[in-house]
Amino acid sequence: MLTVEKIGGTSMTALNDVIKNIILFERSGQQLYNRIFVVSAFSGVTNLLLENKKTGAPGVYHKLATYKDFHKPLKALIVKLKQINKSYESLGLNIAEADKFIEQRLKDAQTYLENIANILASGYVNKDDVLLAAREILASIGESHSAFNFTNILQNMGINATFVDLSGFHDHRSFTIDQRIKKDLQHIDFENTITIVTGYTKGTEGIMREFDRGYSEVTFSKIAVAVKPEEAIIHKEYHLCTADPELVGVENCFPVGNTNYDVADQLADVGMEAIHPKASKPLEIHDIDLRIKNTFQPEHPGTLITREYICDKKRVEVITGTERVLMIDIYDPSMVGNVGTDFHIMQLFYKFGVSYTFKATSANSISIVIWDKDFNKKLIQELENDYEKVTVEKMAMVCLIGSNMDQPGLLAKSATALAQKGINIKSCGFALRKVNIQFLVAREDFKEAIKALNKAMI
Repeated sequence: MLTVEKIGGTSMTALNDVIKNIILFERSGQQLYNRIFVVSAFSGVTNLLLENKKTGAPGVYHKLATYKDFHKPLKALIVKLKQINKSYESLGLNIAEADKFIEQRLKDAQTYLENIANILASGYVNKDDVLLAAREILASIGESHSAFNFTNILQNMGINATFVDLSGFHDHRSFTIDQRIKKDLQHIDFENTITIVTGYTKGTEGIMREFDRGYSEVTFSKIAVAVKPEEAIIHKEYHLCTADPELVGVENCFPVGNTNYDVADQLADVGMEAIHPKASKPLEIHDIDLRIKNTFQPEHPGTLITREYICDKKRVEVITGTERVLMIDIYDPSMVGNVGTDFHIMQLFYKFGVSYTFKATSANSISIVIWDKDFNKKLIQELENDYEKVTVEKMAMVCLIGSNMDQPGLLAKSATALAQKGINIKSCGFALRKVNIQFLVAREDFKEAIKALNKAMI
């Protein structure tokens, strides 16, 4: 059966395991083929190209964006990528070919970036649009590097592998993302090759403009919609588990097994992404099943996400949450009975591009939870200008998520489990469908809250 599969950056770095556990596991001959692999950059490479996703430490892009010399970090990047190449020599990578490929790609990128720097220095163009182009150019390098190396290794093993570089690095024609995918895949005989595709796709709309660092999953999703596979598969370095093994212990959680796209959306909304929500939606609409597998446990079927699945027993499927949220509480005695207060507040959130993950209301107050990274002082100032009191407090959110957990006593059982650990619930809420029950607690209580709920529910 034709499958479209994505391999994440951490898994890609362990190429020996990828080849053993994904490419060759229980396969030989023609069974190796009819598979399309969308690959991320090797772990840490995109951080060097753009910025560190966790710490924000600047990469090549930020040197360019702040009018600083980007040549030095670019040269350091070449050294780093060649070191990565060297580390795969034992797998059969042709080092001369791999080094030549990345040297030429970075040489061409440097020319583009120098032109961009000169254009920025002129002051005659919109800085944001030009810098977005720079991010696109830089981001594409990581996936082209990993996809080329992966293909080269497979070919040198005697496996028929086809390298598809969707970065369009030397293609000046104007294609949308979908058009480029269709053009570059249309003549490939999938039944007789393993197709290795870059996670970055060049398109007129700019894949990073809307998806930023989630772009490789968007490419994966769009390819799946284009070729209509029997199944879409994401290979990660961990299972999609009932709780975080690092918090609750490996022995106290297990792979989810089966769930639906609604649950996947709920997980993404609190930062536990099985797949980027804008990548999952096309799969859901086109009724393409998605499987999440652990690269290092190939014998395990993983978790299958489908459109129609409903758990046959009423139970909580996943306990998760985040420590990286803030609660903004807006209080004003004039709110009671006043039509449009909530609408006005939402207009301000929209004005500053701030989305929320939770909202609770009472007669005279509205509490809204946002991500730490979205905090905006100007938003708070405008709220303070219009309302009597605005309070911002650091919070943690813990969630019970499941496709079929609407049962009497669930809320009471949850609250009891938290109370027995001395954890105060600052706020809680859920929609009528009860797919996600959310508790707001103090940040220092986050880990204990996850453990307590996991013990009580899972």
